[in-house]
Amino acid sequence: MNNKETNRKKILSIVAPAYNESTGLDEFYSRLISATKDLDLDLEIIYVNDGSQDNTLERMCKQRSDDPRITVIDLSRNFGKEIALTAGLDYALGDAVVVIDTDLQDPPELIPELVARWLDGNDVVNAKRIKRKGESWFKKFTSFMYYRFLFQLSDIKIPKDTGDFRLLNRDALDALLKLREKHRYMKGLFAWVGYSQVEVTYERDERYAGNTKWGFWGLVNLAFEGLTSFSVLPLRLASMVGVLSAFLAIIFGVLIITKKFLYGDPVAGYPSLVVLITFIGGIQLLALGVIGEYLGRVFNETKNRPLYIVKNMQRSLYLSEQEDNKS
Repeated sequence: MNNKETNRKKILSIVAPAYNESTGLDEFYSRLISATKDLDLDLEIIYVNDGSQDNTLERMCKQRSDDPRITVIDLSRNFGKEIALTAGLDYALGDAVVVIDTDLQDPPELIPELVARWLDGNDVVNAKRIKRKGESWFKKFTSFMYYRFLFQLSDIKIPKDTGDFRLLNRDALDALLKLREKHRYMKGLFAWVGYSQVEVTYERDERYAGNTKWGFWGLVNLAFEGLTSFSVLPLRLASMVGVLSAFLAIIFGVLIITKKFLYGDPVAGYPSLVVLITFIGGIQLLALGVIGEYLGRVFNETKNRPLYIVKNMQRSLYLSEQEDNKS
C-alpha cells in the first residue's frame, strides 16, 4: 500500500434510495450536509432514483451539479425499495456506508453517533427505534408484534424495531454484496452476514413532506417476504396442520362408526359434514398456497435475471477517480 492510500481520509458513503420524494429532497440534503460537516471523513452521497414519476430525478441532478460528491443512479423503472437499496450499495466506495431514507423520518443528525460507534471498532451499527411519531396505533402495534414474531420464527435473530437505517463497515458491506437473491428482505440480510453489531436508539420523526409509499398490502407483502426468506417454518406448520387434521378426521370417523354399531344411530349430520369438508378443504388450499409461495421464489431465482437495470448514472468524483485509475 502506497503512502497516498495510507494517508488518505476514510470515505463515508451515504446511500439514499428515493421514490417520488422531490418535495423533501432539498431539506434532506441540507440536513445531511449539516450533520456530517464536522466529521473527519470524506463524504460520498449516492442517490438511487427508483423510477420516480415526479421531479425527484431533476432535484437529484440539480444537487449533483452543485456538489460533485453526489452520485445519481437512475433505474430504468420502479424495482422496489429493497432492490434500489441494493443498487446504491453496489456502487458505494466508502470505508463505511450509511443507509438512510430521504423522507427524514430517520434523522441525519444521528449519523455522527453511528460513525463514532464504528470508529470504536464495531462492524455494524443498527439504529433502533424507541418511538415512532406520526404513525397510527394500528401500524405501531402490528409492527411491534411482527418484529417479535419474526425474531422468534426466523433462523437468524433479526433485530427488533430496527429498519434499514444503519451503518456497515467495508467488510460487512462486501459480505452483504455477495448475496444476490432476487427476493430481498434487507433487514434480514443485514443480520445474516453477522459481524459485530451494536445498537443506537433514537426517536423516529414524522415524514417531512409527502405521503408514505407503503400501503397496507405492500407492508403485508414485505412482512411475508421476511417470513419466507429466513424461515421454512410456514412449510412445517402447513405439514403439522395437515397431519393434525388427518388425525382428528380419523378419530371422528372411528367415533361415528362406533356409535353406529353400538347404538344403531343412523349416520346423520349433513350440516356438520359440510362444515368438516369445507374446513379440511380450506386447510389444504392454505398448505398449497404456502408451498406455492416458496415454489414461486425458486422459480424467480432460476430465471437468473439481473436485480436491476441502470438507465443512467452521474458519477461522483470518487467513482470518476476510480475509473481513471483503472484506465
